[in-house]
Parts: sequence; C-alpha cells; structure tokens
Amino acid sequence: MNVLVACEKTQEITKAFRALGHDAYSNDIDKCTGGHPEWHIKDSVHHVLCYSPGRGYPIWWDLIIAHPPCTFLTVSNTYITRGCSKYTKEEAIEERRMAKLFFMSLVHANCDKICIENPIGIMSTEYRKPDQIIQPWQFGHPESKATCLWLKGLPLLQPSKIADFKKYRCRCGNIFDVDA
Repeated sequence: MNVLVACEKTQEITKAFRALGHDAYSNDIDKCTGGHPEWHIKDSVHHVLCYSPGRGYPIWWDLIIAHPPCTFLTVSNTYITRGCSKYTKEEAIEERRMAKLFFMSLVHANCDKICIENPIGIMSTEYRKPDQIIQPWQFGHPESKATCLWLKGLPLLQPSKIADFKKYRCRCGNIFDVDA
C-alpha cells in the first residue's frame, strides 16, 4: 500500500507503516528528523498530491494521513484573532482563512482513504464534527490531549492499551507517581 504521511517530519508513523511492509513516505516542507531521508518528500503536500513524473515517489496514494498545522485552527488559539499576538487582527484572520483552505484541500484530496488529525478546533464547526476524538491514554501514553480525527473510507481507531495512571507525565516530560 502506498501511504503518504503529510505534514510529518519525525517519521514515527512512516516508520510504523514501513515496518508493516508498506511503501510509506513522510512529507513536509522541512527536512525530516526521523533518520530516513530516503523515505521523506521535502516538498509542498500539494505538489506531492499532484504528482509530477520523475519525482521518485508513487503516482497515487492508497492512504493519506495528514497532520495539518493547527496554529490557526485550534479553539485555544482564538486570542490570535483578537490581536493578542505578534499578528495583527487582519493578519491572523487571513492566516486562519489560509489554514482552513489547507485543511479542506486535504479533505478533498484524490484518495479513497484519508485521516486528518488536529486538536479540537474550528474545523468542527467550519467543516463538520470529527468522526472520532481520541486520547493518548487510550494507546498506552499517560497523557490527556483530545485529538480529533476526520476519516474518509477508514474505520474508527480502537483503543489498544489503556495507560497506567499510577504515573503521569508533565509537560516537561518528567514522569511522576500519582501519589507523589
């Protein structure tokens, strides 16, 4: 299966698909940090989706997993459009408009199986509610961060390992006992 992991430079998802035998590629406008530049397409996702012969990657994608930038899409970021940031209110409104267009371009990509991941944000009202909201603790990580998934042609994720909450991880990455 040809898998494109868009807006990903760490290659964690790409490596997992490669380990399962798939022809997976990470894609970002920045270089990869995952150690496999031969599996990374450093280019605009739009160039990748509109394949140009001779670029060295598949002509079609069986699965797209996309992580569009969330800076201007998150609910927690509404302060930006109020002018409480380095952006003027007008700049922030334009950045949000462009972020929504980028998100929707991924929704409408020519692929039968698409997963778009983003935190809780404006796309739940601007586009539609997500198909699923997952938490890291449902997959063995002792953190809480609601993550929305918009799916096309894919089943819902099933929790694989509920985290052990005898320990928790703070934002700095340290792990502590719950009763400490």
